[in-house]
Amino acid sequence: MSRHRNVRGYNYDEDFDDDDIYGQSVDDDYCISPATANQFIYSRQERQAPKGETLEEEEDEEDVPMSPTVIPNLDPLDQAKLFSCLDHMRTVLGDAVPDSVLTQAAIRCGFDPQKALDAILSEDAKTALLTTSAGEETAPVARVNPEKAPLPQRTKQEKAKSRDGSDNKLDSEVVPKVARMTVSGKKQTMGFNVPSTGENGVVAAAATLPSEATPKRPETPSRVSKGDEPSTVPTPGRSAGKARQSINIKAELEKRQGGKPLLNLVVIGHVDAGKSTLMGHLLYLLGHVNKRTMHKYEQESKKAGKASFAYAWVLDETGEERDRGVTMDVGMTKFETNSKVVTLMDAPGHKDFIPNMITGAAQADVAVLVVDASRGEFEAGFEAGGQTREHALLVRSLGVTQLAVAVNKMDQVSWQQERFQDITSKLGHFLKQAGFKDSDVFYIPTSGLSGENLVTRSSVTQLTSWYSGLSLLEQIDAFKAPRRSVDKPFRLCVSDVFKDQGSGFCVTGKIEAGYIQTGERTLAMPPNETCTVKGITLHDEALDWAAAGDHVSLTVTGMDIIKINVGCVFCDPKEPIRVCTRFRARILLFNIEVPITQGFPVLLHYQTVSEPATIRKLVSVLHKSSGEVLKKKPKCLSKGMNAIVEIQTQRPVALELYKDYKELGRFMLRYVGSTIAAGVVTEIKQ
Repeated sequence: MSRHRNVRGYNYDEDFDDDDIYGQSVDDDYCISPATANQFIYSRQERQAPKGETLEEEEDEEDVPMSPTVIPNLDPLDQAKLFSCLDHMRTVLGDAVPDSVLTQAAIRCGFDPQKALDAILSEDAKTALLTTSAGEETAPVARVNPEKAPLPQRTKQEKAKSRDGSDNKLDSEVVPKVARMTVSGKKQTMGFNVPSTGENGVVAAAATLPSEATPKRPETPSRVSKGDEPSTVPTPGRSAGKARQSINIKAELEKRQGGKPLLNLVVIGHVDAGKSTLMGHLLYLLGHVNKRTMHKYEQESKKAGKASFAYAWVLDETGEERDRGVTMDVGMTKFETNSKVVTLMDAPGHKDFIPNMITGAAQADVAVLVVDASRGEFEAGFEAGGQTREHALLVRSLGVTQLAVAVNKMDQVSWQQERFQDITSKLGHFLKQAGFKDSDVFYIPTSGLSGENLVTRSSVTQLTSWYSGLSLLEQIDAFKAPRRSVDKPFRLCVSDVFKDQGSGFCVTGKIEAGYIQTGERTLAMPPNETCTVKGITLHDEALDWAAAGDHVSLTVTGMDIIKINVGCVFCDPKEPIRVCTRFRARILLFNIEVPITQGFPVLLHYQTVSEPATIRKLVSVLHKSSGEVLKKKPKCLSKGMNAIVEIQTQRPVALELYKDYKELGRFMLRYVGSTIAAGVVTEIKQ
């Protein structure tokens, strides 16, 4: 019983005086500063005393305006005008300028807020220019220390009113929108785009920046009127409308490239023909890969038992590609010749990765077809089932007209002229049937492993005795650059989407037409979502603009990354690309084993899109050369036929007519792992 009596009469407060077990944990893994602890930890001993006077008490006090800068002989009407003017000026400028300066300007200008703002902003601009020329790293407007400069004291009731007003304003506009403004059209500054309100009969001076204004004016930093926290909103770039008017895209292109036109080159060919090794050695000889990196690749490839793959690792960067020894995705890099800037795309040769190869070929202007000169290897790639034929057909169907054939591994056949002529005669006959002109196809004997005849003409006597033509680099330099559709509305096909550091996300792809600048609005189709372009990167170099033909990475904001997929098209919001699920097309059938009938399932490859589709209707069979209708409503289509069909996709796709945009009007049809047809869009249904 004594134990229970002790418990009943126990004084708990004595135990808890030193250690507040409710306020902090014993096993905390992190430390906390005493100052922070005092803010958040509750203490029994300290009772929060009422601090300061309440707002109601302030309101009950005297209502007489006290201002050290106001002239005492002002009559009540002028004082009311002064305070009204100060309210409007504070709405525009925030707390950037002291009240004493505002009061003096208002009295000087006869309580006209527009004139007073003009006077203050012009003085600020002069101050900013003087401080900049003096080399001092200070803000454009010298802020007066509020402790040193006396501020005019308005009525406490008005203080509370303005504080409440700013609270309401911040609630209604969660993030203040920074916009360019002008006051009476003379000086430009930065500030908050506050809607003009008629208060006390005076209209607030906040207007939009006219397009003629120059963006290089000194800018006045503004602060939110609530509290002392300065707003860290960055200065926006040029407005989209002004940027569109000011840029001469053709002149800028010539200036940027130094007179060198851009050329998009894709390297194609059968698997193990030596594409990656050939182009990797070319890049090494051009100095794009240093000796240290190359030595590392050689050592690592020897360890992996693939010593001959060292140059291929320049372009095959992923671990899986290096382990398997085959290119799986399109590797992209840049190099320069004497007269061209070349974007190199190394396409996969394995038949499992043909969709990736189509993505690369759809973005190319010219192609290098690599064939293996070894005995039996050329025949394996060229005969049925090999990728040499299919790749050549694909690039021709996707609009490539100029082709360089690199006859690789010629050192393995001792640079024999007979073997070279045998390969060129077989290929020449096939390429002519595929649609290439003889004058646009060039044959170069090379060796990717030894580097012969890549950058400079070979000095091997076995080759020079019968070949005196160009090296591979000289032939790439001799290609004709295509004309770019920079005058047409903006179009970019998305080939990759990823999240980058900072706000927004990045999309990469080739600009097919038009041009884009930072700060512009763009429309993504089919999602039909608009976003803002915050940054443009071309070959890891940040730019203000990019034009047709560039492979760029755009940083965009204002849209959810979930809504964007590979295959979406970014376009001009004023002239958007059309979206449909049914369209008519003219197709050319390749060597197919199964005849095509109504309802035939296919896989549509269009730019970077790979979409399941169905051939809904066989409209007519056409003559190959003249295009005349030979038969209407055929029952089936067999190999080699030219026909008009109606195709329906499962999901909406963004398409253009071939006659409007040649680059965006071509597509391929595949079935069970083989390409069965190539086509062009002739009519968009819905």
